[in-house]
Amino acid sequence: MREIITFIFGLGFVFNASLFIPQAIRIIKTKSAKNISLITFAGFNVIQLNSVFYGYYQKDLILMYGNLISFIACGTVTLLAISYRNR
Repeated sequence: MREIITFIFGLGFVFNASLFIPQAIRIIKTKSAKNISLITFAGFNVIQLNSVFYGYYQKDLILMYGNLISFIACGTVTLLAISYRNR
């Protein structure tokens, strides 16, 4: 049972990271980040990076790597938003 719960927990991180992908695609397609809140995405990045460090210190690899994947996906949206705002 523990393995099943751990697997579902890990899938939650994959799902969380995948939620940022449509936003990144939208920014690229429209070449605009007009409706993107940089404060919100910056906050997401800080929370996820904090969770990566927490997972590392707790030696919880699922927590660490799961949040790292989400941090990369969210960070991509943040960087795209910054990039397209300056164009």
